[in-house]
Amino acid sequence: MNGSDHRRLIEEALSALGIRNFVFGIHDPSFPSAEGEDIGRGSPYSEGGRRLLRFIRDLGFGGVQLGPQGETSEGNASPYDGTIFSRNTLSISLADLTDADRWGGLLRKEQIAALADGRPQRDSSSVQYHYAYRAQRAALTEAFEAFAARRARGEAGAIGRLHEELCEFRRENESWLMRDALYEPLCSEHNRAYWLEWRKDVENGIDQWLFAPGLGEEGLAARRLSELRARYAVDIERHAFTQLVAHDQHVRLRGFTRSLGLKLYGDLQIGYSARDIWAYQSLFLRNYRMGAPPSRTNPEGQAWNYPVFDPGQYFARSTEGGAVVPGPAMRMLTARLEKLFEEFDGIRIDHPHGLVCPWVYHAGQPDALAAVRAGARLFSSPNLPDHPDLMHFAIAREDQLNPRAARHADDWVTSLDKDQVRRYGVLFDAAVEAARRSGRDVSDLVCEVLSTMPYPLKRVMEEHNLGRFRVTQKADLKNPADVYRSENAAPEDWIMVGNHDTKPIWLLVDQWFQSGHARDQAAYLAERLAPSQSSREAFAAKLVESPGELLHAKMADIFASRAENVMIFFSDLFGEKRIFNIPGTVSETNWSMRVHVDFEADYRAKLARGAALNLPKALATALRARGGAEASGLIERLSDLGRACGTPSQ
Repeated sequence: MNGSDHRRLIEEALSALGIRNFVFGIHDPSFPSAEGEDIGRGSPYSEGGRRLLRFIRDLGFGGVQLGPQGETSEGNASPYDGTIFSRNTLSISLADLTDADRWGGLLRKEQIAALADGRPQRDSSSVQYHYAYRAQRAALTEAFEAFAARRARGEAGAIGRLHEELCEFRRENESWLMRDALYEPLCSEHNRAYWLEWRKDVENGIDQWLFAPGLGEEGLAARRLSELRARYAVDIERHAFTQLVAHDQHVRLRGFTRSLGLKLYGDLQIGYSARDIWAYQSLFLRNYRMGAPPSRTNPEGQAWNYPVFDPGQYFARSTEGGAVVPGPAMRMLTARLEKLFEEFDGIRIDHPHGLVCPWVYHAGQPDALAAVRAGARLFSSPNLPDHPDLMHFAIAREDQLNPRAARHADDWVTSLDKDQVRRYGVLFDAAVEAARRSGRDVSDLVCEVLSTMPYPLKRVMEEHNLGRFRVTQKADLKNPADVYRSENAAPEDWIMVGNHDTKPIWLLVDQWFQSGHARDQAAYLAERLAPSQSSREAFAAKLVESPGELLHAKMADIFASRAENVMIFFSDLFGEKRIFNIPGTVSETNWSMRVHVDFEADYRAKLARGAALNLPKALATALRARGGAEASGLIERLSDLGRACGTPSQ
């Protein structure tokens, strides 16, 4: 069966199951690279990236969910700590810059091959972040210097066109380009990589507060900014140049995914990079930080140290007539949202609690985790003696709180009137309005709500009929009401066996067999998937014969649910057992797993031995669970394909 026939069969099965969105999850660094171009990190903009996207489209996926794409620092590869406006230049495909027509051949193929040969390890299945960081930046500096030199000589053609594009790009994006561009030169000037550690003997320490000067320091800040713009003019233009390249490559990726019929989803991260906090610090509360409260996943909570918008800056009064208008915080969030909707078809909202009811804790405490555990909800704390400042932001009243519940519990707030729901939803509604202005459906917002859904967030999302995440590997089999059980999924939900923050299902199933929990999983899945009660015992017995059988039933379970949106993370498709990320930790291995360069052959080989996801097999099982004679022919065709271990290239 060829690729298009395979895809049509999978699409027919998805339609029969009522699945509207079938999405492949992967982050930029995890894409494979073509031979001779791999400097230790992947990119969706490379030829290897395009090859993977064609492959998943032929498998039947209709969309791809990328992670945040902001610039990361050399010391922190987490995309959730990247910049909110500047794109990550580590994702730039250097090979594209050898194109004479588009980029004037600013790099030579030999330069890229030399960087690829210089990798400290030949393993293409792991990101070599520190080498890739330095090699990529060195190559982009060479490309910029070549452009600047040729422009100075008055070269026309591609270089002349590129100069005009760069001038236009700078004009259109000046509001964020210059701020982002100044951060690294100032880190070098102060010999400190973090802005709060910059020297205070330079212009009274104004560099730390350059974009948030105190009363009476506005003139000093303006003079210092003018001086820095002149001193670092080349650095600013180099940053603008690399951002132009990154944005141009993303525009072309968008065209490519559209040509394939793939929806492209971006990620609105709740966190900020250090340079963003420096550049926009005037918008945030000074004495509070955002984190994650204690939960079943992280009982101690997580001290993210992310800033929190000052609610007093959501809105302002117009100088003309005194009308209520968007304030600085709302304008910045709206700019982020509009940029994202220019670049993507849909947006994943990371931790939407942070927009509606953020969990905040006192900044600057010696024990950050203790501070997190003693934190509170920003808008749900009208009377807490340890957080008196939050009284001014309270939307929920004291009589609407549950005194028997923990303050981070979902039922801490018990009731809200319609106006209170509107006030809680101010920032979330900005995302909804941005989607509509961009011609998107509200359902193109994908809300990462995991084990906790505080009552205010529940009410706000209900206003827009938006669902939550159901991560079925986390399901509590002893609790019929557990949020992660597939039978509790609603049509608007997004269901998955795992994501970038969980163990890969292939590893977890092995651990279930080792611990003896495989039988519990098999019994549960038999209840879900065996059409008749008389067949369930035999069905469960078959599942415990091998990890592969149990795993495919676990996959079938998500397709058989009522959820109309299914997401599969790349490690679960390709049979990976390495962990992609351990939440709340900083590690060299986090964010480092990649798709192998020979992924097509690797996937076929794993399919042949039952060690990769066999989509036809899982879909056939899901359709059998649904029942109905009208699907029998489709089930037979899927089963035939599954038994043959078919792939698009066979």
